Amino acid sequence: MLSGYGADNAPIRVPGITIYFWIVKILTTGAGESASDYLGANVNHAIGAAIGGLGLVLALVLQFRMRRYLAWTYWFAVLMVAVFGTMAADVLHAVGIPYAGSTIAFTVILVVIFALWYRSEHTLSIHSITTARREGFYWATVIATFALGTAAGDVTATTFGWGYFTSGIVFGIAIVIVAIAFIVVDRALPAVHRHRSTVAVLTFWLAYVLTRPLGASFADWAGKAPAQSGLGYGDGTVTVVVLVVIVLFVALLAVTRVDVQGPEIDAAVTPEALAS
Repeated sequence: MLSGYGADNAPIRVPGITIYFWIVKILTTGAGESASDYLGANVNHAIGAAIGGLGLVLALVLQFRMRRYLAWTYWFAVLMVAVFGTMAADVLHAVGIPYAGSTIAFTVILVVIFALWYRSEHTLSIHSITTARREGFYWATVIATFALGTAAGDVTATTFGWGYFTSGIVFGIAIVIVAIAFIVVDRALPAVHRHRSTVAVLTFWLAYVLTRPLGASFADWAGKAPAQSGLGYGDGTVTVVVLVVIVLFVALLAVTRVDVQGPEIDAAVTPEALAS
């Protein structure tokens, strides 16, 4: 089997999970939060949402046109999801829906997407994204996780009154706990089952949700005024700085290809395969 191909010999369309994946993922959440807040404050939420929506459509069209994972198009899509997902949650709050209510709503939406995905493909593993249909479920899930993470972060920072920095620390601790749970189970399983176990899939998506409020909390802490428990650097400044760092990391990934999934990953993850 060729590197970057799944068990059905089709190219894997998303990156492998490395430390770089989590770094860039957290950075995109921060950029999405800051960019959304900047557009909302300097344009308005409706126009900002329209810009974010158009950017997301463009990014996904480019991503689906790729035959396999390409760092630039993939992370551009994630960045646009970050902006649009943030705005989706902010628009709901602007029309009077409380953060707690939107958190519950997005949780339900995410559960429904997972149910439909598993019913159709019998797997929720990112190592199985080798078809357009599976990738469609993948991106629907990603959008839902960003919106959910945005709402959850707003609940802790504002509704609970924890502030941005404390919220970021709490979500960081939560991710560490999830990572420890994954490592413990990962070491207990035979190598062939590690990437496709239920715990591996569950901990990945749980960590994926948590990275959203983690990155957004620290972006807000850096950008918001001291009166809002922030450092006061400004949302525009934070957006530009984080975007530059993202570009540097994605350039590194594009050149080194260290996150291209290799042949050790099985794309077909079914209950029967797990039992074998």
